[in-house]
Amino acid sequence: MGYADLHSHVLPALDDGAPDDATGLLMIRLLASAGYDLIFATPHQKAAQFLPAWDDVTKTHSRIAAASEVELRLGAENFWDDVFYERWRSGTVPRYTQSRAFLFEIPVADVPARFEDTLFQIGIQGLLPVMAHPERYLLTPERLDAIGRSVPLVVDLGAIAGYHGQRPGRLAQKLLVDGIAHAAASDVHTPADVRAAMEGIAWIKKRLGAPAVARLCADNPRAILAGEVPDRS
Repeated sequence: MGYADLHSHVLPALDDGAPDDATGLLMIRLLASAGYDLIFATPHQKAAQFLPAWDDVTKTHSRIAAASEVELRLGAENFWDDVFYERWRSGTVPRYTQSRAFLFEIPVADVPARFEDTLFQIGIQGLLPVMAHPERYLLTPERLDAIGRSVPLVVDLGAIAGYHGQRPGRLAQKLLVDGIAHAAASDVHTPADVRAAMEGIAWIKKRLGAPAVARLCADNPRAILAGEVPDRS
């Protein structure tokens, strides 16, 4: 069983990821060569910046998936904004294909009011919110540890390797070493990001061992897709 990527921007011309089909398919091929056999395309859904019509997203996904050499499923990176709230209340938040789980991000420097309370409400409604790149936010490891009891935390592999700055890199590593993060994903936007992701995998293997790579990149992502909050150790 290969790796499963819960976070990528391989669909072309929808956000700040792949600009065209050729680049998107190249990114997919590179991820496949790195060991991925399941990739989720998660284009941004963010008001006033990247909010492509969902019909355009699904059509683009169908076209790229048909040409992909590995299984390419669909999700979204839902930004915590007014569009997200409206979709949550109407039950239309874009989720991972055939899953109750969905990927979300919050503002880097502004934790939403009543954040944990809202996550709890989402959970009791039967959905599983999955936090993208928790290492970026102004949240302490202790607060992330508490959030992670009911919300899967998915760190960026590029951050682990130091490509996203000193603070995010150190926090991503700490979340892994301390057993707070549940999984790791590529979050690729360009072909060069695949190399950064591979370096992140190499860091996990060197520091935590090959079983940790399998758990963080293969087993736990699939558990999250099955609607579970996986064991963090």
